[in-house]
Amino acid sequence: FGSARHLLHQAETNPDVLFIGLEIHKPSIEQALKQIVIRNLSNVMVLDYDARLFLEFVPSNVVGKIYVHFPVPWDKKPHRRVISEAFLEEATRVLKVGGTLELRTDSEEYYRFALETFSAPTQSRFEVYKNREIAIVSKYEDRWKRLEKNIYDVIFTCAVQRPPGDIPGDFTFSSTADPFGAVERLGTQTHRREWGFVHVERSFRISDTAAMIRLAMGSFDRPESTYVIIEQGRTRYFPVLPVRSRANLAAHHLLNELLHG
Repeated sequence: FGSARHLLHQAETNPDVLFIGLEIHKPSIEQALKQIVIRNLSNVMVLDYDARLFLEFVPSNVVGKIYVHFPVPWDKKPHRRVISEAFLEEATRVLKVGGTLELRTDSEEYYRFALETFSAPTQSRFEVYKNREIAIVSKYEDRWKRLEKNIYDVIFTCAVQRPPGDIPGDFTFSSTADPFGAVERLGTQTHRREWGFVHVERSFRISDTAAMIRLAMGSFDRPESTYVIIEQGRTRYFPVLPVRSRANLAAHHLLNELLHG
């Protein structure tokens, strides 16, 4: 949400609606939190999390609007864009029928990419605007308007109701009789897959019958650091289970195979 102008404006204008602001830039988060306190807003939740992953945790058919305003265009690395077919699929699941996903950008390449992406579903309805005036603009938009750059809006409307989302699987490990043999099989290299990775950072011998490994795992966009304790007959995460996301579950299944075969 950057400077949070749009987020704060929406929250003040719609006091009976809960707004969730997603941002990974710490100074922007701090600035937004200060303004929320100053304005005494009770309908804003601010999360330090990647929007592409956050949608997995949202129930189906409950969201009214998703705003993606001036995301980094990543013209040279389009796979890093927020907007994608996978993001649209998750957005369509969480949106109510009639709910909208709104992209606002100054990047003509991103705008054309969004048009193509929003056209992909079998049922698809969206509106396109150029230099549309809205009630509140960001400081970056003010700057771009002074430079006479074009601003594009592509607004996708959800037309279907989706079943509840379900992420199958759990974080259960197979048992092992040889903790140190399991650690040796795992090695210290990075195991990469299309969905993400498992990377062993270090292993420790914590007793004559138990070992511990420190690792990073999950999505490339939001990796999770954790420890795994391997004892005779039992393997477990420490101190808590990873966040239950698709990438983390896929990483767990890969880790279980590498440790226990």
